[in-house]
Parts: sequence; C-alpha cells; structure tokens
Amino acid sequence: MKDAFPAEVHDEYIEKFSHPDTVHAICEEFRASPTLDYEQDEADRGNRKISCPVLFLWSQQGSVAKLYDDPLAIWREWADDVRGGPVPVGHFIPEEAPEETTRQLLDFLQ
Repeated sequence: MKDAFPAEVHDEYIEKFSHPDTVHAICEEFRASPTLDYEQDEADRGNRKISCPVLFLWSQQGSVAKLYDDPLAIWREWADDVRGGPVPVGHFIPEEAPEETTRQLLDFLQ
C-alpha cells in the first residue's frame, strides 16, 4: 500500500529491497515454509509447545482473516499462552497502525 507509511519509511524499504542479497534471503525464507519449516512443525506437532507467551496480530483485511475463523485457536495448539487479535489494516500492520500495534505490544508486555 503506497500511502501506508511516511515517505522516509517507504524509501528505506526501496533501498533495502534494492540489494540482491536481501531479496535472495527473503525468497529463501518463503521457500522454507512449505519444506523445512513444515517438516520441523510436523516433527514438533503434539510433542513440543512454545513455552513463552505469544502475541499474534493479523491484518483484518488480509488472508489470515479470510482463511481462518479463529487464528488464535490454531496458535493455542502450539503455545499455552496466546493473545492478540485482528488489526483493521492491510499488510503492513506496524506501519499502518503504529498506535494500535504499540498498544497491543505494551498490553502484552504487562
């Protein structure tokens, strides 16, 4: 979303994404999801849980909200202490809703 955040932040994204090594690393991260990440998740399923509290925020306009009725319930299969909720923004949650993101984070840390 072009107008989601200030020009200097947008410029920083453009600068960072202009480096081939950065783009390569991001592509590798996405490639790991259906392969290595999936394999590790399946090995942990029912055997290990995340022991620290988890804050999960998702875009109310994005795919998580469209695909899942209760994303927190899914995360509760992986961790005992899961909190969070949808944020009424697009893809760039902290940039589009900095006050809401900060509030959620500070509430979580208390």
